[in-house]
Amino acid sequence: MKKKQQHPGGGADPWPHGAPLGGAAPGLGSWKRRVSQLPFLRFSLRDYGFCMATLLVFCLGSLFYQLSGGPPRFLLDLRQYLGNSTYLDDHGPPPSKVLPFPSQVVYNRVGKCGSRTVVLLLRILSEKHGFNLVTSDIHNKTRLTKNEQMELIKNISTAEQPYLFTRHVHFLNFSRFGGDQPVYINIIRDPVNRFLSNYFFRRFGDWRGEQNHMIRTPSMRQEERYLDINECILENYPECSNPRLFYIIPYFCGQHPRCREPGEWALERAKLNVNENFLLVGILEELEDVLLLLERFLPHYFKGVLSIYKDPEHRKLGNMTVTVRKTVPSPEAVQILYQRMRYEYEFYHYVKEQFHLLKRKFGLKSRVSQPALRPQFFIPTPLETEEPVGDEEQDDEKWLEDIYKR
Repeated sequence: MKKKQQHPGGGADPWPHGAPLGGAAPGLGSWKRRVSQLPFLRFSLRDYGFCMATLLVFCLGSLFYQLSGGPPRFLLDLRQYLGNSTYLDDHGPPPSKVLPFPSQVVYNRVGKCGSRTVVLLLRILSEKHGFNLVTSDIHNKTRLTKNEQMELIKNISTAEQPYLFTRHVHFLNFSRFGGDQPVYINIIRDPVNRFLSNYFFRRFGDWRGEQNHMIRTPSMRQEERYLDINECILENYPECSNPRLFYIIPYFCGQHPRCREPGEWALERAKLNVNENFLLVGILEELEDVLLLLERFLPHYFKGVLSIYKDPEHRKLGNMTVTVRKTVPSPEAVQILYQRMRYEYEFYHYVKEQFHLLKRKFGLKSRVSQPALRPQFFIPTPLETEEPVGDEEQDDEKWLEDIYKR
């Protein structure tokens, strides 16, 4: 009977049928050779290169992750869409700024139509609600060339959202230049009242300073400064005739050259833009209702605006912007103005009717139960809120600081 071979170290021989081919003694080297013969553990030079490339990509990705403060946003969105992720479980949802809708608002304010009051309110509201109030140092350039339109639209579109941009400028068509069309808002007033407010303000300023009109119109001759309003109208001076009187409609018609020509074409295009691009066009004579509707339509911008507007300090400041030395023209002169501004009045009445319709939908009562008939002539009455065209950016720091402290 054949005896079992004994292993030199004692115990049974691990190779009872003899040493493996090649005569190698049993041990660690022979074990590695047996493992290398397994087909699924064989590695080629190409496989090794692939593994190294994968490791390099992983390292670069990790470096990018650390430098950028986290994973790419699209990856987080994808993970959140697909389900739970380790990052979200460990760190919670990424801090993302939820933009309100709309997040792009343009207030291309019409001169002498309450814009100074609204801008002061917006300064307070932007601090309170955290939106980006974008203003402009250019106050009197409303008509732009094509290149100027492109540049301005680019600057507005790249502003941090949510933003509200405000400037005296005629309507801009963002989509024409490949931009996202923002939501527009604006306020207008009775055309003759607007004209008279501007006429006397350019000559005599307001109660904020006796000499502020001299700063704005230093080259105005004395005979022009003290020109009687009736003479200006009846004698058909350029300031009191077209196209200077055709002022409100271009803010809604746009930058087309025909928008500055008094006529049906500009009027109809302005109406079309009001319907398609303006969220709200209010009436200055009913400013409190305008602010109330803005608060309902755009709460992330205008929440609490009415209470700020009714603050006694605001009322006090509003009285300082009333135009001084303002007189009423004769009925004959007013009738002539009305005829020269017939397109302005047709647009004003159209906007007023739309505004009252909107108020009724929200349960707000208008001052008149039926649309007012167009009078043969009328006597304009001064309003409490009147603003200069070229001084919107003047700071009233003391008043603003007092409001902020409350």
